[in-house]
Amino acid sequence: MSHIDEIVHLAQSDSIDFDALEALLDTATHHERIDATRRFNKKIQRRLFDQADGRRLTIDQFVPHEDTYRPIHHWGKNTVFPIVDRFQKRFTRVPGHDDLLYGYNESWFRFAVSPGYYVAYMDDETGELVVDYTRLPEGRPDEWPTILPNWFGLGPLIFLGMQDRLRRVSEHVTIGRAYKKKAMNQWFVLVREP
Repeated sequence: MSHIDEIVHLAQSDSIDFDALEALLDTATHHERIDATRRFNKKIQRRLFDQADGRRLTIDQFVPHEDTYRPIHHWGKNTVFPIVDRFQKRFTRVPGHDDLLYGYNESWFRFAVSPGYYVAYMDDETGELVVDYTRLPEGRPDEWPTILPNWFGLGPLIFLGMQDRLRRVSEHVTIGRAYKKKAMNQWFVLVREP
């Protein structure tokens, strides 16, 4: 069984052994993590999110340096539609705010839906990272697209009123679920660049 197959096998277990899964993901290469998580279907992602309840994150896990406006990319796969299921969330530290991240969504279909800018912060009670599309960044790295409100283009269909909540799977991998006042039937997995 390949390293990737082992990761998928553990992730699709009825009762996930997170210690074993995290160890496998931590020893995998970046490309193996991406290849494995792209095999995580909706059932696997839903189970991962549910069972990762209480697995706390830190801001450092998303952007593990303190340089403001130096972005970190997270490769994502969501459970929406196969044609739009691959994307990146790009995060950066915020000048003067250790407790905030700015970010946006990069994908081949960004031209139609807007960049989907957000402000991210920790929920200290749950240990989850909240990606809040109801708040716009006040700055950005020079190479990022212009900050547009999330009502631009088809953005309201996706981002209006939305917040994502992310939980820890491993050092580089997180699992998220979308919320619009209540939990939506949409999940996604992210793999942080090394």
